[in-house]
Amino acid sequence: MADFSSNTNTSERAAARPEHPPVIARSKAIRAVAFFEALKGVAVLLAGSGLLSLVHRDIYAFAATLIEHAHLNPASRYPQIFLDAASKLSDTRLLLLAVGAAVYSLVRLIEAYGLFFERSWAEVLAAFSGAIYVPFEIYELVRRPTWHGAALLILNVAVVAIMVRALGQRRRLPPGRPNRRSDH
Repeated sequence: MADFSSNTNTSERAAARPEHPPVIARSKAIRAVAFFEALKGVAVLLAGSGLLSLVHRDIYAFAATLIEHAHLNPASRYPQIFLDAASKLSDTRLLLLAVGAAVYSLVRLIEAYGLFFERSWAEVLAAFSGAIYVPFEIYELVRRPTWHGAALLILNVAVVAIMVRALGQRRRLPPGRPNRRSDH
């Protein structure tokens, strides 16, 4: 069997081959952000479900049981703040918090879906929703520096940078490029 690949020189093969690595790397980064957003959505959905399970229950007793189970001193500062907050929660507030958690979760899961399929509207939403928190995170980090505050800021800036870069690349692609996804 003849080897026809030797008839084509290397530069012609390289020119005929589309450049996939940057697109693949961008897709992996966007899908990683999509996974992160879905994870946040699921976590908040679970928290909201947990709030719903507390409706019509003695929340103060539940909070006291949690503190006891964690072997914390109920008279110390943070457990006392937790108990005070629990004593002020009503069924109406719990329902409002659960509804807020459901809405937040829905937005995050829709955003994750859009990012997974590389829709431009999801990239805009992710860039905007990430950028909104950056000034607050910087303020908190300056006011009270912590390692987890710095990590959150770095993670959030990375998400915004990935989305802004993806949007910039999307604008530079020619309209007929096969790697560009249509936004339906």
